[in-house]
Amino acid sequence: MDVETSKTIVVAMSGGVDSSVAAALLKDQGHNVIGITLQVWPEGAESDGQGCCSIDAVEDARRVANKLGIPHYVMNLREEFERSVIQDFIDEYAEGRTPNPCVRCNEHVKFRTLLDRAIALGADYLATGHYARVIEDSDGLFHLHRAENPAKDQSYVLYMLGQEELSRILFPLASLTKDETREIARRYDLNVWSKPDSQEVCFVTKGNVKDFLTERRPELARVGNIVNLEGKVVGEHTGTAGFTIGQRKGLGIAASEPLYVVDINAKTNEIIVGPLAALMVSSVIVGELQWVAQRPPATVMAVTCKVRYNMPTVPALFRLYEKASGPTDKRNGFGSGDLWELRFENPERAPTPGQAAVFFSGDEVIGGGTIEKVVRSTDYTIGAPLAEEMRA
Repeated sequence: MDVETSKTIVVAMSGGVDSSVAAALLKDQGHNVIGITLQVWPEGAESDGQGCCSIDAVEDARRVANKLGIPHYVMNLREEFERSVIQDFIDEYAEGRTPNPCVRCNEHVKFRTLLDRAIALGADYLATGHYARVIEDSDGLFHLHRAENPAKDQSYVLYMLGQEELSRILFPLASLTKDETREIARRYDLNVWSKPDSQEVCFVTKGNVKDFLTERRPELARVGNIVNLEGKVVGEHTGTAGFTIGQRKGLGIAASEPLYVVDINAKTNEIIVGPLAALMVSSVIVGELQWVAQRPPATVMAVTCKVRYNMPTVPALFRLYEKASGPTDKRNGFGSGDLWELRFENPERAPTPGQAAVFFSGDEVIGGGTIEKVVRSTDYTIGAPLAEEMRA
């Protein structure tokens, strides 16, 4: 979405190269640009300097703003981040699920709290360094599309954006590659032009995820059994927090064939392992559905989907699985508690409860939700009518 006339635009500056270039491009277009960095780092936490919105990242953002000649402010959202992102992260792991904290941060902090505060400050738009596109149609509906460069597309973590948010959000890097972004930053002589991307969970500042979880929730370090698919004990673990579905290394099990984590039972404190074939999943049940342009399917809909960030889109069928008993949205007849099913054309490896399932029509993001459970291919056969729909 392009903005031709001069506007007041708040740029969420994380201290990285992407948001820095977003601010530079908007300023060059003649907009009144204000940089805001979120202070979400837990008070007293140590930093390795690489995390998004870390203490060091705040300083990087401030230096970039000074270089560009734009005002820069730090907004303290520690409480919101702790409640909506960190506590959710811990609670999900305690339930044997694997959450995506970037999705929760985008939903509850960056594109809700920050956007609300930016508008309250008189801004016309909020801009970020995400690689995605917003397109407004002739009816005034806003659509979220994948970035022009598929290798850097970040639309997967933005599926929760609705009409209100998309009407106020700009993604200035939508048509750029990462190399082009870095080159622009170098030309502007921004100190972050060669700064590496943050890859890890931003608030895990020392040690690993297991260390963080067991420090905050010591019961997650309880010793328990590792069992095979038949329920036989084949090993011992020192806490379910140290495992994710699909994991092979670090099991400490001698076996005649490679074994993988295929399930985590938080109630019994057990890690379930099995062969590679046991990771193959025919469908996932998805909850907490959110629709970008308010267009849920009436019956069965052919889509492409992603159930992990770093994967290509794959064909699937999408349909209502279970109607909730709660209130129904008058606009589309569906309830927020409804469950939906994504049936893959071919079994997918290790979709994981707690992760996001996002579905597309071509390059457009239709919506997405949270994987609640999986149906393994060994337990499931596509019936003839559905197979015919899939081929059609």
